[in-house]
Amino acid sequence: MAKSITPQNSQNSTEPLYPSETWNKEHMFETLNDANVFLGILDTLFMFAYAVGLFISGVLGDRINLRYMLTFGMCGSAIITFLFGYLNDVIHMQNKYYYYSLFFVNGLFQSIGWPATVAIMGNWFNKSSGGLVFGLWSGNASVGNIFGSLIVASSLNYGYPLGMLLNSVLLFCGGVIVFFCLIIHPNHVGLETPDEIDSSKLVENDVQIQSKKAIGFIQACLIPGVLAYSLSHACIKLVNYTFFFWLPTYLAQGLHWEDDRSDELSNFYDIGGIIGGVVAGVISDMMRVRSPIVCIMLLLSMGSLYLYGNAGGNYVTNVALMVLVGILVGGPANTISTAITADLGKHDQIKDNAEALSTVTGIIDGTGSFGAAIGQYLVPVINNRLGWHGVFYFLIIMSGCSFLCIFPILYKEIVCLVNQVKESRGYVKLKHVINENSA
Repeated sequence: MAKSITPQNSQNSTEPLYPSETWNKEHMFETLNDANVFLGILDTLFMFAYAVGLFISGVLGDRINLRYMLTFGMCGSAIITFLFGYLNDVIHMQNKYYYYSLFFVNGLFQSIGWPATVAIMGNWFNKSSGGLVFGLWSGNASVGNIFGSLIVASSLNYGYPLGMLLNSVLLFCGGVIVFFCLIIHPNHVGLETPDEIDSSKLVENDVQIQSKKAIGFIQACLIPGVLAYSLSHACIKLVNYTFFFWLPTYLAQGLHWEDDRSDELSNFYDIGGIIGGVVAGVISDMMRVRSPIVCIMLLLSMGSLYLYGNAGGNYVTNVALMVLVGILVGGPANTISTAITADLGKHDQIKDNAEALSTVTGIIDGTGSFGAAIGQYLVPVINNRLGWHGVFYFLIIMSGCSFLCIFPILYKEIVCLVNQVKESRGYVKLKHVINENSA
């Protein structure tokens, strides 16, 4: 997109560009640096609106039918994408404030999705298998990123509006499918929830499902672990979204890769994120606690970020380290925003007497998005003053801060694990003594 709004010298190019008017029209900016600042502001506005919207939609999600909310968010976002990416090109609208306004509204619409979907998944799966299930499911965002990037990359020669049009149509169709097909709770089709099966409690009708009182915002913040994980998520989501928004730009401008190659190969970061989410989920299920594997991955991510920042332009080396960073950054980010959020939304402090899944999701992911919004403003500023190496050192510091935010939780959970091991050994020893005396 940056290239489409800045002058390009294509006199020496032998590759045909279609249509030519897409590339020879009047440009909004004189330099690529001006375009990057503009894109940084767009990203910041989007993330700020997304963060504010998450808090609002999180609270509403425990009070309104989630199917209606999802449909509204998906169809609304599809319309905004159409206006932003396609219609503006047809009517030749090149006004910065037009883009700013649409991107802000798009952030509000898209914020509806995450709290609603995490709450729905939490209705269908319990804590014992949540890590694996949410690890697999959290890859949906990365899969969407990959397909969206491929659609846009494949249509670059015809202008980015075609790619935006295709994405908006697919998103709108998805909203229609959700409205007619999505089942938000097992009880709506006469099934028991996993928690009801475990506790032998059956909720028999829809009235009982809705009879649970939605928890208040302050009450949700006071659930043990919510604030710590919110701050941790703010730091690691900043790192994750910096790669999401700026990796193709870094590959094209910092390493001088071709644009289509940058767009295609940057998808390997998302592949790493999918792998990391599954690995973290499986291991945390086996350990029955989440913080140890999350903290280990956060510490390792600092080293991987340093290595990637010094990797250079070799395709094989760069892509291999890109996947590694995706595993170690995307894994913790996905785990915190899904499995851990679902666990906290079903905390023993509120279980069986309140609805909190959507509210807790909104708090944690909303705080994370505020961190990401700040990051999208700081990245171009740091890059202009210190270069890309300065950006990577900034990301390393943020990964370290994410670890420090949940270190107290890590300490408590390790102590609990040690005590459980001691109790287990004591029980086995006592049983052995009893058996000897009986003999």
